[in-house]
Amino acid sequence: MVVEQLRRRVPGGSGTYVTGLLDGLAALEAHEAPAPEITLYASAPRPGKAESAASDPVAAFGFPVVESHLPGPVLTRAWDTGIVVAPPGYDVIHGASMAVPRSRKARTIVTLHDLAWRHVPFAYPRHGRKWHEKAFMRALREGSGFVVPSEVVASQLIEAGAEERLVTVIEPGSDHLRVIDASGAEQAIERLGVRRPYMLSVATLEPRKNLPALFEAYQKIRGSLPGEWQLVVVGPRGWGSDVSPGAGVHLAGAVTTDQLSALYQCAELLAYVPLLEGYGLPPLEAMRAGIPVVASPIPSTGTAAFEVDPRRVESIAEGLLAVATDSSLRDRLVAAGNQRAATLTWEACATKHVALWRTGPDGVDKEA
Repeated sequence: MVVEQLRRRVPGGSGTYVTGLLDGLAALEAHEAPAPEITLYASAPRPGKAESAASDPVAAFGFPVVESHLPGPVLTRAWDTGIVVAPPGYDVIHGASMAVPRSRKARTIVTLHDLAWRHVPFAYPRHGRKWHEKAFMRALREGSGFVVPSEVVASQLIEAGAEERLVTVIEPGSDHLRVIDASGAEQAIERLGVRRPYMLSVATLEPRKNLPALFEAYQKIRGSLPGEWQLVVVGPRGWGSDVSPGAGVHLAGAVTTDQLSALYQCAELLAYVPLLEGYGLPPLEAMRAGIPVVASPIPSTGTAAFEVDPRRVESIAEGLLAVATDSSLRDRLVAAGNQRAATLTWEACATKHVALWRTGPDGVDKEA
């Protein structure tokens, strides 16, 4: 498994996918379920980082690790050009993103989370669009298999030229955040400078996440909310122009997983209104934590969120106010969200990955 995303400064949703999948694979081993031998492959740790297994996000899972001597950006370029190829001796090379090396003999599978750089190009820096397109075309040309999180992405991928037989839909899990006890959760949010009540948004600060529209919608309804609700935004700074949050908005920045869990548990609702999403993990995290979700039409939510049009500020504002003030609507959304999230675990996700690794595109078990 190529897990270079864990070396990134901002691992993002792809990093959550990698972490959850590795936790799921470890759970399979703990339950003595048949699992393949897995080795993790990544660049050298950044200087001064990850000097022990306890602090190394790659070594922490207990799987064997192969590390390149090259730093991440250089290694990725070397993969792109073919100067560096995958280490020999493996049956399958699975890239947790499109940053994946060529392999002379192994079957290559790439996880593609979305094709957003094609559908909302303005939300990507130019060099990012260029890299994604080149990596994508290489994967198509070399006949890689694809794992995608939703039927929506599968359809887009096939329309873009992938063979349908090479595309497998595997939904992520939602059980990667541990539950914090009530007093611990309260203390955690206080240390972050957050006061209740509040609505929460979890997103990297970048154009695709549509935060300016969310901020404008919040300002429209702020005076109509049942109390002085904050809007708390969690996530690292990505790229693009600085956002102007306005009164009542608290930018919490990057937080630990336990802090994130506490923020979900204490929030009144989650607001998640990206312009485009191949899946969208934060709504599932919120549903598992038992809070209602206001979201763009995205694959992860099923029918368990209050859907709004992310391109219409008025639609976002109406959704936020409705969920904030209608207790019966909130109860219905929480019940639907609990049901939706309960079906999606990382162990189930890992089981499906193992099945894919063991079979070729024709569905024949290679270990039989």
